[in-house]
Amino acid sequence: MAEGAFFRKAVGVATALALGAGTVVLAADLLTLLPSAGRYLGSRAYAATVQLGKGERPAANAAWIEQSGDRAKLIFELAAPLDVTAFVLANPDRVIVDLPQTDFALDPETGKVAVLRRKTGLIAAFRFGQLGPGKSRIVIDLAAPAQVLSAACGKLENDGRARLVIELAKTDRRSFEAAVQRARIQLTALAQPKEAPKPEPDSAKPVIVIDPGHGGIDRGAMVHGLIEKQLVFDFAKAVAAKLDAVGRFKVAMTRDDDSFVSLSERVRMARDRNAALFVSIHADTLSSAADVSGATVYTVSDRASDAEAARVAEKENQSDAAAGLDKTEDASDVSGILFDLTRRETRAYSQFFAHTLVNYWRVAGRLNKNPRRSAGFLVLKAPDVPSVLLELGYLSNEKDGLALTSARWRDKASSQVAEAIEAFFAARESSATATKTDPDRAPGAKIPSAGP
Repeated sequence: MAEGAFFRKAVGVATALALGAGTVVLAADLLTLLPSAGRYLGSRAYAATVQLGKGERPAANAAWIEQSGDRAKLIFELAAPLDVTAFVLANPDRVIVDLPQTDFALDPETGKVAVLRRKTGLIAAFRFGQLGPGKSRIVIDLAAPAQVLSAACGKLENDGRARLVIELAKTDRRSFEAAVQRARIQLTALAQPKEAPKPEPDSAKPVIVIDPGHGGIDRGAMVHGLIEKQLVFDFAKAVAAKLDAVGRFKVAMTRDDDSFVSLSERVRMARDRNAALFVSIHADTLSSAADVSGATVYTVSDRASDAEAARVAEKENQSDAAAGLDKTEDASDVSGILFDLTRRETRAYSQFFAHTLVNYWRVAGRLNKNPRRSAGFLVLKAPDVPSVLLELGYLSNEKDGLALTSARWRDKASSQVAEAIEAFFAARESSATATKTDPDRAPGAKIPSAGP
């Protein structure tokens, strides 16, 4: 077929776009659809499903993979047909499938369980979840470059349910990269320009932004049924409630439900609100070292303080990729002496708060053997907002896992975070010189001892 595109609309099934030798979905309302070449046979790996209450009918209640040789299918059972969109992205290699907001009544580990029995195949893993208001997403991690042969939602005969089938075939790297570039061009062309948000007026009270990590399709760490995005959201809500009760702060959260928020959007929220402090809350995991435990407080730095800090920053910086967002470079070019002075002062305040938070945390729970670290966390890079990232503990550690799921522990630990924030602002208000060079010697409010 000559280089060019034709469009065909088929409601509830697919919209096709053929380009060159291969057919790949390119844009937010475009979907690949090619007829399968003969009957397709492959091994099947079923995924676990969640038992539902009486009368509940989810939009998606089962998923499985069929793989054979250079082909693979990912299949979802749905309550009704949906319009879907599929395209490919690289770095890492992924297939992205967008669909209307869908309730996935599936075990969060489904995307891993379904591939455990096979060491080879095109599909390395998959995940699913909410991307934004009215929109859900399926992300398929590829073990090798692939093209989307079809992504169609067909109605089953008997009860009105439907089956979404995403069929993939192995392709060469050159063809895959070409498809990625075409997808990016089309996505850019169809992207709706965002209106610049109106900056919020200055608040008489210090604005504290609490940032529950991950969310939506990005679940974060998952170990033995513990899901990071849920645990940190519960903790963030507890901190926000305690700060609200104090009455001297204006508190905002980057997400107030199980939805995905990009890293850059989290930073923008803090800056638009003229935040005086940004606290991002996460939890870690180390499958190879279950004995590692305790909380760690991170600040941003151009070079990681150690290898562990570099590992954590790399993991947390993959949040956008986990949600299937395309990797783009930051086009901002803010420089100059004034900017550098602002950034240095901001980082000094960040280090001061990290120091304060570590000392208050000792009352509530265990600390990592090296509780203060730094690395290039994207979510901490607001040049004018003091920011820290608190890793509550390790889901891979039994004691940490028990603490993170304990309401009693959460109440105690969140109280210490709130008190650390109060102490931080009390110190800033009482001394305009609250550390610019040595946070450990900065004057401040009384810090409680660790106790016996």
